[in-house]
Amino acid sequence: MVANGDSIILIGMPGAGKSTAGVLLAKELARQFVDTDLLIQTHTGKTLQDIIYDADYLHLRELEEATLLQLECTNHVIATGGSVIYSDAVMKLLRSLGQIVYLALPESELVTRIHNMDSRGIAKPKEQSFSELYAERVPLYQRYADITIDCSGKTPSEVVSEIIFEEGEQYAEIDA
Repeated sequence: MVANGDSIILIGMPGAGKSTAGVLLAKELARQFVDTDLLIQTHTGKTLQDIIYDADYLHLRELEEATLLQLECTNHVIATGGSVIYSDAVMKLLRSLGQIVYLALPESELVTRIHNMDSRGIAKPKEQSFSELYAERVPLYQRYADITIDCSGKTPSEVVSEIIFEEGEQYAEIDA
């Protein structure tokens, strides 16, 4: 299924660099940037971790879904939370807004990037390990991705360059 919109939506695990690459990508393409985790925090007045502490991870996923279903973005770069892929309704909306780009990293590299695992606000059951979460989510990211970028060993600038190139290739195929 080809996206209808002209936004670029970044999905991937916590620590994959969605927010970092998203800001750089938006600047490079002269687009507005939206970080959906920040939208949730702004709407609730709480950090993601505080939402989990006050309720639980499922409540965070519900807030994420409700917040994202209100998104109206054209020609934006959108960095999503790692758990966005649990909502078919949200993923359908995001696909209508543009190309979905999965920023892929091996689990070992993600673990070295995340220094605040216990306070980061990762929407998962307490008893679930990061490794189990990774195994659960990767097939979902792959399922929804229009484009997959292997970010292993790459700088944010290199990732942005690859996204721009791959997005151009996608549109060239559509026009052919």
